[in-house]
Amino acid sequence: MSQTVDRALTILPLLAEGPASLEQVATRLDVHKSTALRLLRTLHDHGLVYRQQDQRYRLGARLFALAQQAVEALDIRGIAHPHLAALNERTGHTVHLAVYEQGEVVYIDKVESRYPVRMYSRIGRPVAITVAAVAKLLLADLPEPERRAVAEGLDYPRYTPRSTPDAGAFLAELARVREQGWASDLGGHEESINCVGAPLHGPDGRVCAAMSVSAPNVVVSAEELLRLRPLVLRTAEAIGAELSGVTPAHHQPATKGAT
Repeated sequence: MSQTVDRALTILPLLAEGPASLEQVATRLDVHKSTALRLLRTLHDHGLVYRQQDQRYRLGARLFALAQQAVEALDIRGIAHPHLAALNERTGHTVHLAVYEQGEVVYIDKVESRYPVRMYSRIGRPVAITVAAVAKLLLADLPEPERRAVAEGLDYPRYTPRSTPDAGAFLAELARVREQGWASDLGGHEESINCVGAPLHGPDGRVCAAMSVSAPNVVVSAEELLRLRPLVLRTAEAIGAELSGVTPAHHQPATKGAT
């Protein structure tokens, strides 16, 4: 990378910590103040930094606009699908992707299992919000007041004896999901279907979608399906990393001399 570009990009995370003076920027970059000033002026001309009345610099509004445009342009389904397909190929089970929109959790992608048994779920169809693993993951990430309001406003159908009975139980389950970072539905919607899911984190660190692997117990037991949890979590991490434009830790190349 060009040294000039590298230095200019180093300024942005510095200013993300708070406004900084020319001298502070020059010190952090280990360059002469004239060099730092030239870089800051270029960034200022493009709206990426702003010079305050106290002569300190902060991040510019244009940077925030670009960040928002980048987030809005993310095609979660397009980015996630190859990962979902690879997980389906490896496990043979049905894989779902879902998002939370306007009070509903909706499937936006599905990769069918390789065995004859087919699941009733369909892209565009809302999920059973009080029992589905993907729904638990998405609602668990909501701020506590919103999480409580949503839970208390839901009906709690008894799909099976394992269905979530009421708002108190649902909030307790969401708290567990938030703490452990994954969710399951073991016969809560259909007695014969089990599911394990993981959250997808967007560039802002919030859960933007959720994925899951589902299978009937005639094919694989609940215990066997739960053993896939590490693989499901790694897949979700890889998708989240791609959404955020970073390399997940377990995919980073080993350092030179590492064993």
